[in-house]
Order: sequence, then structure tokens, then C-alpha cells
Amino acid sequence: MRPRSKLPALLLGTALIASVLGIGTVATAAGPGDAPTAPATSAAGHTGHTMAVSNQASADDPDGDGYIPAVPPVTGVVPSTATPPPAYHHEFQAGCSVTHTAPDDPIVYPGQFGKSHDHTFMGNTSTDAASTTGSLYGGNTTCKAPADASAYWMPSLYKGDRKILPVGPQVIYYKAGVTDYRSVRPFPKGLRFVVGNPMQTEQQFRAHKGFVEGWECGDSFFNTDIPASCPSRPDVQLNLRMQAPSCWNGLHLDTPDHQSHMTYPVVKPGTNDNMCPASHPVALPMIEFKMAWPVNGDMSQVRLASGRGYSFHYDFFNAWEERTLKALVDHCINGGLQCDTRGFDLYRPERGAVLNADHRLP
Repeated sequence: MRPRSKLPALLLGTALIASVLGIGTVATAAGPGDAPTAPATSAAGHTGHTMAVSNQASADDPDGDGYIPAVPPVTGVVPSTATPPPAYHHEFQAGCSVTHTAPDDPIVYPGQFGKSHDHTFMGNTSTDAASTTGSLYGGNTTCKAPADASAYWMPSLYKGDRKILPVGPQVIYYKAGVTDYRSVRPFPKGLRFVVGNPMQTEQQFRAHKGFVEGWECGDSFFNTDIPASCPSRPDVQLNLRMQAPSCWNGLHLDTPDHQSHMTYPVVKPGTNDNMCPASHPVALPMIEFKMAWPVNGDMSQVRLASGRGYSFHYDFFNAWEERTLKALVDHCINGGLQCDTRGFDLYRPERGAVLNADHRLP
């Protein structure tokens, strides 16, 4: 892949405004203007998806109103406008492999098995429609750090009727989305959100603040839809990066639309700096999915379970062990380092690592 752009992706577009969310059909990745094909049936026999704004009662949301309060709430925070010491990087990685696939979504459809389009899950091995903070926390994981029992998922990718799964650990960055990287705090236990919208248009996907460089393969970049073809070489895969909102309102672990409690940083007036808005003053790590699917050649039959390439979106459900996450945030993000999955900066070896060789706190 081409080296990462130095331009902040947060400045690349305007926010995707959540609209009324309805049913999306699965179509092949035909070219612009082509009529979509008939919905293709996934392995589970599911052909659509409704990203509802109503919720069903669950252990995390007993009254089913969609609001899950943070206990205690984080209040009295003022967004930082400070200019920190120069540091080009302020991040660490979570390397998590695929665990399983299923037509479940414990955020959008809690307790409703088979209700969603098919998802590819990474991280926590138990994630299903019934997953809650309690069921995920402390669970088994395919992430390199055993303390990361979080659930990560995205729509499954198909070539025709064959499901294509990412191979090996996928790169999930935890970064500072705000200029004052020292102000970033760890995720609260049980925070969850959806990034993007399966019903977004191609233009909305390109304008989304989480859009980085679109779909990539070979020498083809900035595609809003899956390219029609990719070089047929062993070293070529289909790639996509997408960033999550990183400013939290401090009040809710989830909201009915699974997005309103989070937002993207805004530009500090008169500068190129990014800061959290007053409505969402708590700076959290900015997650960035960097996914790679082992598929190339003729891509005309490559599609997502949610539809065209621009329907891509993903979900995050935090279940990190608190001490480990805090140690990584403190050392790597607040410390202005470019850390690997152990919290080690190859270019600053004198700063040491957070985790031992087993990816555990020493």
C-alpha cells in the first residue's frame, strides 16, 4: 500500500448526517449507473438490513429506549485548545483476527439473532446478538493483547457466493483525533457505536469525516466503490481504511441511533488544529480500521453483505480491561509515540514498551 497520507483525514469532508435508516439490499459491485442485480443470499439466507433507531430491551438497556447511561457520567470537561509539544505520531495498534461470521448485530439488534446482514467479527470470540458489556468483558479474544476483549465487526465481503475473510491480525489503530493528544482519555467500559451508515450514498461515503483513502488495490486509490478489477498478483489485496468519531458527550454509552453520543473533532477557529466541540467535550482514542481482504483480479462480483462498497460501516463495543487500556493510552497516545501492539515505538526504543512479550501488563 501507499504510505499513509499526512493530511488529517478529519479535514477531508463534512460529517455524514444521520438520516432515516431503512432496508438495504445486497447488490454486486457494478459500475456507476448500472442497475443493481437481484439481492444475493448470504450463507445465512439473509438479504437485507434495517438499521433501526428503536431498540429492544437487553441487560445493558433494561427499558429498551436505546439510551445507556454512563455511570458515573463524565461532566465538567472543557475541550482542550492547548498546543502540545510537537509529535507527528500518537497511536498504538490492536492486531485482531477474524473470529467468525454471523447475521447478528448486538448494537443495532440486541437479542435478535439473524436479524442483520452478515457480519465479520474480530476480537472477542463470543460476540453474537445477545452480547452485553458483562458477557464480553474478560472474554476470550483473537486480539494480540488478551486484555482486549472488545468486539469489532463489519459487513462481510463476498465474491459471488463465496465469503472472503481477512487473513491474520488486522490493524486497528487507536490514535489521537485531536491536536492536543495529551487530553485523550481511555474508552469507558461498555461504550459502543456504529461508524458510517449502510444506507449512505456514494457521495455521503466520500464526504464522511471518517473517509481516509477509500477502497484501494494495486495502484488504484480513493475509490468510493469497490474497483471493477485489481491486478492479479499475490501481493495485491483489497484494502480500506476508515476512522471513527473520537469525541464523546460523557453521558451515554449508547444512544438510539448508535452515533449521537459520539462525534468527530472540529477545527479550532483560526487554526488547523482539531479539538472536540463543547457538545462532546471528552476526547477519546480515534479508532481507525485498516482492513485487507485477499481478493484481486476480476472484482465485478465482489460486494458487501450491506450492498455496494460505499455502504461500508463498522461497529465497536469496548470491553478492554481498564488498566491495560489506560497504560497504552498514557504511554503511546498521551506520550506522542508510534506504538505497535505492545506499546513499543521502534524509533524511540529508550521509551520502553507497555506490554511484555505475551502482550500482557508486566
